[in-house]
Amino acid sequence: MNRIECYRQALRQSDADAFLLTAAPTRSHITATSCLEGMVFLTETDCRFFTDSRYLEAAQRELDGFPVLPVDREHGYLSRIAEASAENRIERIGYEDGYLTAGELDLFREKLSVELIPVQSILRPLRQSKDPPELEHLRRAQEITDKAYAELLPEIRVGMTERELQAELIYRLYRCGGEGLSFDPIVVSGPNTSMPHGVAGSRKLAPGDFITMDFGCVVSGYCSDMTRTVALGFVTDEMKTVYKTVLAAQLAGIAATKAGVTGQQADEAARGVIREAGYGEYFGHSYGHGVGLEIHETPNCAPSWTSPLPAGAVCSAEPGIYLPGKFGVRIEDVVIVREDGCEILTKSGKTLTIL
Repeated sequence: MNRIECYRQALRQSDADAFLLTAAPTRSHITATSCLEGMVFLTETDCRFFTDSRYLEAAQRELDGFPVLPVDREHGYLSRIAEASAENRIERIGYEDGYLTAGELDLFREKLSVELIPVQSILRPLRQSKDPPELEHLRRAQEITDKAYAELLPEIRVGMTERELQAELIYRLYRCGGEGLSFDPIVVSGPNTSMPHGVAGSRKLAPGDFITMDFGCVVSGYCSDMTRTVALGFVTDEMKTVYKTVLAAQLAGIAATKAGVTGQQADEAARGVIREAGYGEYFGHSYGHGVGLEIHETPNCAPSWTSPLPAGAVCSAEPGIYLPGKFGVRIEDVVIVREDGCEILTKSGKTLTIL
């Protein structure tokens, strides 16, 4: 089943007569292209793509199965939506309530003679299981990320700042083939590693530091995500114990992950290891999240996710322990959920590295 038909199947399960797809990840998914600015209007028998002159040529060249209609001063987006609704006798349009702003929704309600109904809960599962082309993009993105990390390690030295290390990392992600960044990389050192989403600053790397690097790149719209914690010069016994605990937790979570297992169960497999080691209060975030066209998408490996993980889902595996004012450790891989387990896309080593 092609992606357009998948969305039409979802349309049949909704109370809408048409879908208006405005979010960049959704447009990329249904069109199977890197994101083009515009909107998709989909019915049981019609499928149109609206965009302006900046993207018109690329859309006409790249989109297969989508008549591309220009948006200009005479025919704006609202005009195109109204025209398509009238021609298809549409009474109810499903919109992406997880992305559309309140202002946009108010404008649509004011200008369009149709009922607008939220359909995010119906659309969200369509992107959870990745098809073979998506998995290839994700695999390639992770290969680039692993390569950038390998190139970065020899550059880490005492005296360079967190921000300098972050710049070196970003440079290598692009140099190795990344087309963009999945997110602003997290590069923190020493006591700053106790902040899971700390921001790189002017602190200089020093002997005895843990250095946590959380980063990823984009390939054909798809994201990679990876975290490694390394040490500079030497580590204390406590640092060794915490690192060993986080690694054991991650391996336990990965071992428990397969299709049919809930996100809650995968999270608990990892969280239980950390709790039994006496560090339960220092692991505040979830064990993992979905990765794809967005760096955070469903399904999640979290205490609140009680639904089974589907085969083909791609999720992060990233437990951590964060001791305020002292240090923190996080280790993150990305895995493909399979029927009998999971495939680890991240190939970089996870034994404690002391530079």
